[in-house]
Amino acid sequence: MKLVIGNKNYSSWSLRPWLLLRHFSLPFDELPISLGETQLSEHLRQFSPSARVPVLVDGHTTVWDSLAICEYINEQYLEGRGWPRPAAARAKARAVVAEMHAGFAALRSEMPMNCRALRRVELSDAAKRDIARIDEIWSQTQHQELGSWLFGSFSIADCFFAPVAFRIQTYGVHLSQPASEYCEHLLNHNGMRAWKAAALEEKEIVLDDEVGEDILPSIKACS
Repeated sequence: MKLVIGNKNYSSWSLRPWLLLRHFSLPFDELPISLGETQLSEHLRQFSPSARVPVLVDGHTTVWDSLAICEYINEQYLEGRGWPRPAAARAKARAVVAEMHAGFAALRSEMPMNCRALRRVELSDAAKRDIARIDEIWSQTQHQELGSWLFGSFSIADCFFAPVAFRIQTYGVHLSQPASEYCEHLLNHNGMRAWKAAALEEKEIVLDDEVGEDILPSIKACS
């Protein structure tokens, strides 16, 4: 398998299937493509008609869109382990993933993923509502013992909220205690640590994703 991804510092969509593959120790090759390329769309159309990352290439099968990739991995390689086993929990997990996949536009726009930074931003009411909803999801779905994943065992749901955890860290967002504990648990996942370590090594700057006022001048402060 080959996973085409964007810059690890910025590409929130790429992180999701990458983390699923990493967590379940599935062998795959990374093909990183710079999001700052002048001919980015033309380059990406070699792999996908959407001209976006991520893209999974598995033999003669090509899958684009982060959720479609995760579903493909779950069906082809995980025997369903990518979702919770109980039907009710599985349905709820799919619902919150669909909500994340399609929504939270204000949060995405005003708090782009930027693993190298520590920033302060002035958020709109819409972004604050998005954060409140994230807090609610993280607080209500973490129903197992303290420190568990959203639905007990690691799932696609955790992958889909992984970029939000980096955003919370970057912009110093205050959460309730249950949500904050889940966020820390997610940030401490070995795959998340590996992704961030790689992001910190990247040098390219994508200006559209550099928002807010620096809290500290050095990127080492968030390592």
